[in-house]
Amino acid sequence: MKILLTHGYFIKEDEKEQKIMKPYPPLGILYISAWLDNNGFANDVFDTTFSRKLLLYNYLEQERPDIVAFYTNLMTKVNIIEAIKYIRSNEKLKDTIVVLGGPDVRHNKKDYLDTGANIAVFGEGEQTMLEIVKAVQGGMKSEFGHIDGIAYYSNNELIETNERKRIRPIDSIPFPNRHKIDIQQYLDVWKKNHGNSAMTVSTQRGCPYTCKWCSTAVYGQSYRRRSPKVVVEELKHLKETYNPDTIWFVDDVFSVSHKWIHEFKNELTKQDVHIPFECITRADRMDEHVIDWLKEAGCFRVWIGAESGSQKVIDLMDRRVSIEQVRDMIQMTRKKGMQAGTFIMLGYPGETEEDIFETVKHLKACNPDYFTITIAYPIKGTSLYNEIEAIQTSNLEWEKSTDRDRDFKRKYTRKYYEYAVKWVDNEVRWYQKWTANNWQNRSAFKYKLKSFFNRSMMRLNA
Repeated sequence: MKILLTHGYFIKEDEKEQKIMKPYPPLGILYISAWLDNNGFANDVFDTTFSRKLLLYNYLEQERPDIVAFYTNLMTKVNIIEAIKYIRSNEKLKDTIVVLGGPDVRHNKKDYLDTGANIAVFGEGEQTMLEIVKAVQGGMKSEFGHIDGIAYYSNNELIETNERKRIRPIDSIPFPNRHKIDIQQYLDVWKKNHGNSAMTVSTQRGCPYTCKWCSTAVYGQSYRRRSPKVVVEELKHLKETYNPDTIWFVDDVFSVSHKWIHEFKNELTKQDVHIPFECITRADRMDEHVIDWLKEAGCFRVWIGAESGSQKVIDLMDRRVSIEQVRDMIQMTRKKGMQAGTFIMLGYPGETEEDIFETVKHLKACNPDYFTITIAYPIKGTSLYNEIEAIQTSNLEWEKSTDRDRDFKRKYTRKYYEYAVKWVDNEVRWYQKWTANNWQNRSAFKYKLKSFFNRSMMRLNA
């Protein structure tokens, strides 16, 4: 039986991603690949990142897998739908069973199945995929009701099985099968475009927090953590095998457990492992001790979520953190010799222009090394989506759009927010140059001109 695991991220066919050029290996399917291998089921991985759609289609036609499983998210949704339709239109692949998993599946199960997928997996995928493979090997082609965590059609009736119990302990999950893809290609691209190579590691599953805009479609509001010992063993393996310059921990809140961070720091010393890393966390899960431990462990950059400089907006998001905490932790992180990054979101329901001004003041006050800005968009299944569903203004064709394309009635026009993003970015960058005594620098002058222009356009499009 041929089992193929793949995804739909094609960096060569995405102009925006080519400009960013920060690709990471598809850890989700590499974990499932390792789980299947450990249970005696050989499988192949087709990594699409540096490939093209046509090459994937040719591979499918040549190999004719019995099962092909796609990892699906907002970024890859349209590509995955195209691939499903290709499989269903190809006579040579008529018997191939298409399985879908990933964060976009849970709240769009019926739509994905209607495009031609056989099984939609919601929740954790390792054990579910193993049971699907066993069922198909046993001759089952259309009845999967005994498998938890899936949806499928049976005699034109949509069947949703019970929620799958989460894997515990997650130390039982083997390291992802990185050897099945060309890791060196990732390292080389990072090195060429950013000066340092990078790899990803996951230490936890789930997030216990309730931010209204954030999707918890796969792991839910849970918190399960791999032991520090096992995580450091993985880091040691990566160092010896691939020797990356840096590690990016993909966890939602890396310092959620102070006890874990302290043990992790000690374990790194015990196993004599040293790799610089960056991570994401929350200001309320940091203090001076945690920052010191992170630095001792090798952390060179911490991303501290803020989303807004207005306490009113932060409360509307149910972030459960104070703006003063965010500022203090960004400033303390930089004072301790690490870089600090933060995230900003504009256009959240209830936000006013005064709140955007507060966000600019916040960024100027805390002075992060890096910040990113997006316009808020509602992901299906989140509290934010439920709140704005009745005031959506976009009429989207499901198969050709994603939740990023959704819009809703806001305080100001869409154009206003597009200019607001540019204004905040340029105004803060100008201020950073000016306060660093670089105000005579030509780029500082350009930032101020752009700031003035975008502020004027905000007024025109309010």
